[in-house]
Amino acid sequence: MSTTTVTRTICASAESVFEAVAHIENFSKIVPEIRKVEFLSEQKFGVGARFKETRLMGKREGTTTIEVTEYASPERVRMVADEGGTIWDTTFTIRPTAADQVELVMVMEARAHKFFAKLINPLIKGMIRKFIEKDLDAVKAHCEK
Repeated sequence: MSTTTVTRTICASAESVFEAVAHIENFSKIVPEIRKVEFLSEQKFGVGARFKETRLMGKREGTTTIEVTEYASPERVRMVADEGGTIWDTTFTIRPTAADQVELVMVMEARAHKFFAKLINPLIKGMIRKFIEKDLDAVKAHCEK
């Protein structure tokens, strides 16, 4: 298993940061690399919400099916995807650190369950980290407007 953790301090309320990351309709407008979202459930947010996210990853587009498995507003949201032979288990945690300032922590655990993914995942870890950092930078910029 591989874990990637990225943290950003954001001058905004916990509620606004949570709304930005926990609601895919908002997140997809904030992150320019997300090209399309298709909901697979009637529910658009909260536990049980399922959707397909198509995003630009470098020069290629990739589509991932994601399910929200934990939703505790405004502290935490967890999303899980099984894609490319790997379980991608992502948790966003929002912690107030001062008046109108929060720490946003994204932890992504990658658990490869297929041979090819076990070989490739260590090679792409740095690239994945850069994608996550770019996403969180976009959330920070949006929330601090």
